[in-house]
Amino acid sequence: MSCVLVRSFAMSIDGFGAGPDQSLDHPLGVNGPELMDWFFHTRMWRDMHGQPDGEAGVDHRVAQEGFRNIGAWILGRNMFGPVRGPWPDDSWKGWWGDEPPYHVPAFVLTHHARPPLEMKGGTTFHFVTDGLETAVARAREAAGGRDVRVGGGVATIRQFLQSGLIDDMHLAVRPVVLGAGEALFTGINLRELGYACADVVQGERAMHVFVRRT
Repeated sequence: MSCVLVRSFAMSIDGFGAGPDQSLDHPLGVNGPELMDWFFHTRMWRDMHGQPDGEAGVDHRVAQEGFRNIGAWILGRNMFGPVRGPWPDDSWKGWWGDEPPYHVPAFVLTHHARPPLEMKGGTTFHFVTDGLETAVARAREAAGGRDVRVGGGVATIRQFLQSGLIDDMHLAVRPVVLGAGEALFTGINLRELGYACADVVQGERAMHVFVRRT
């Protein structure tokens, strides 16, 4: 059976996975881009955006591995966009332009139904209104034996952890202090939930920590 994975999820050393006051102008929250600075320098990031060069060290290789064998994604509503409540219309199509970086089916958790949204490059967004387990079942079916990646945001990953649905999680721990924002592990006892640290790899701009259900 395919695994449900978290990959390349950035976290500050004080435990925040996003900055405060997320908005259209600040999709990662205030100071949130500091969390992703490890990724922005990699060759993978630059290739994704049609830019030359980029670093090909540990950070690049870990980010690249995070896309290997992924057959479907699951995203929280906030990860898809800043629109709250019922969809006013179908005009919002995500942060990524006409061709999102997923290139496989992506399942968006929401309380408000919306027709599937087919984008360029093989990404189709499906909007799931009946919970995490349904999203996982549909994503696994769509993945066809490959793995399912949970993209976030913080609240979504917290729910998946608390439900024991994450098999393996990669955290890119950045040497920055945000001071405020969305805390990933507050109130979550990973040991009681059956998780343990499986590996640690030091990259150029982040420490890569792998947590796995035992």
